[in-house]
Amino acid sequence: MIRKKTVVFVATCCACLVASSLTAAMIPAGTIISVSTEGSISSQDPVGRTFAATINEDVAFKGTVLLRAGTKAFGKIQSSRANPRKSEPLSLELTWISVDGRNVAVKTDAVQPAFPATTGQQAPYRHTASTSVLSAGTKFRFRLAQAVTW
Repeated sequence: MIRKKTVVFVATCCACLVASSLTAAMIPAGTIISVSTEGSISSQDPVGRTFAATINEDVAFKGTVLLRAGTKAFGKIQSSRANPRKSEPLSLELTWISVDGRNVAVKTDAVQPAFPATTGQQAPYRHTASTSVLSAGTKFRFRLAQAVTW
């Protein structure tokens, strides 16, 4: 009797494992994810500040749509000019994508928004002296640095 229950338990576990592996999704490294920001972002915002975004276009792999347009995404500021001792150009990266009600971690290459032209003195430092603000709805294209599986 115990042996029969053990066999049934092991078979059930194997069936669950197979079923979960069949429904797992994977987006390969190098895939482009196009998003629009939901709020404004300033070049003076602190490093680490998070921002919300919405995916603009379906993301498909091998003919299967894995992320639908409208999916929520979240990112963070990787560098900014908030710290006057370490003033760097604003750069952003995606960190999470909301999939089926849960957040899935992602690693993307950083993106530096294009801001107004610099003066001759500012050009070697690749940024302007003033604060620049990206309005809500600004579009970015992030490239996955690592494959994502969920």
